[in-house]
Amino acid sequence: MAIRGRSRSPCFHSLVLISIFVVSASATVFFEERFTDGWEERWVKSEWKKDENIAGEWNYTSGKWNGNPEDKGIQTSEDYRFYATSAEFPEFSNKDKTLVFQFSVKHEQKLDCGGGYMKLISGDIDQKKFGGDTPYSIMFGPDICGYSTKKVHAILNYNETNHLIKKDVPCETDQLTHVYTFILKPDATYSILIDNQEKQTGSLYSDWDLLPPKKIKDPEAKKPEDWDDKEFIPDPEDKKPEGYDDIPKEIVDPEAKKPDDWDDEEDGEWTAPTIPNPEYKGPWKPKKIKNPNFKGKWKTPTIDNPDFKDDPDLYVYSRLKYVGIELWQVKSGTLFDNILVADDPEYAKQVAEETWGKNKDAEKAAFEEAEKKKAEEESKNEPESDGEDEDDDDFDGEDTDADDKAEDNKDEENKDEEKHDEL
Repeated sequence: MAIRGRSRSPCFHSLVLISIFVVSASATVFFEERFTDGWEERWVKSEWKKDENIAGEWNYTSGKWNGNPEDKGIQTSEDYRFYATSAEFPEFSNKDKTLVFQFSVKHEQKLDCGGGYMKLISGDIDQKKFGGDTPYSIMFGPDICGYSTKKVHAILNYNETNHLIKKDVPCETDQLTHVYTFILKPDATYSILIDNQEKQTGSLYSDWDLLPPKKIKDPEAKKPEDWDDKEFIPDPEDKKPEGYDDIPKEIVDPEAKKPDDWDDEEDGEWTAPTIPNPEYKGPWKPKKIKNPNFKGKWKTPTIDNPDFKDDPDLYVYSRLKYVGIELWQVKSGTLFDNILVADDPEYAKQVAEETWGKNKDAEKAAFEEAEKKKAEEESKNEPESDGEDEDDDDFDGEDTDADDKAEDNKDEENKDEEKHDEL
């Protein structure tokens, strides 16, 4: 059986911790956490960054707005903090199996810099020391920082090196719950879904630099001397018209007239101004025609890469054993829930519909109501103006304060992005 976050008796939970698999219909569920009774026993909060007093605390909550107040998860609760927690499940290998990694995340704080991703970890680790330097197998989920970073991370570890996906996968940036799903298949293909909708798909071979390329440009190849890559050539039968070179570039303006007050003795001999000659077409060039000998643009041929060695187990992680959350947040408020590690994409879709799908409309309505109340409160609290003169008197000072604050905020944002990039 897998560790599942559902309300069960203490006896059941004891059995769960020593069991291996649970098969739900055709699906094998290795880990499933819905943060119900006993979830604290399944998760180990890391002491990473505790000595530096920058380790954040988790809240157990359904959030400020939700579709079901009983559907709770864990939420970051302190600004400018590092967060790390993990849960163990019976070790397994995804060899010859489809691997599905899925979870829901909600950024109630309108996240400006921080992660919402999770990790799958192999082998044995000290969960109390789990942190940013702990090796992982897969890191997946949304990441936002400033205007430049708003994407879904899909980082795979291969031969002890982390490799980022080369394709761009935009993430959701609103303040509602969204479900992120990563599917890795035995044929080394993958899919990324958001809210049960496929956003990206492809192959481990092409979308990550896990292996050297199968083909490379032939370093010995050279373009043949007789290769004609000119698509158009001058028409050999086109002849320059007689008298073409005699056409002047400029001509006397036929409409120009000598001014009535022009005095030849005082002003000199009057000369009519010139204008561009509409008959002049520039230096003569023969017209272009299709080149009958055109062979196309020459491309360097490719050859088999002698450094390429295929790995039929490219997709395999043989000792998957933990799921973890490790991130840095400038503003807290990110809520994780409904975590799943399984082998059946259809079961994952079912879980998403049972959780996010069932609650999304009610959550959106609750959010809109919360925003409406917030706007009403802000409107009530707006100070009334006492007159234009007083506003003018205060303007210079307020403007200076605003400039100082803006500069401070800019410096703080730069520091946040630097810290984010270090992660």
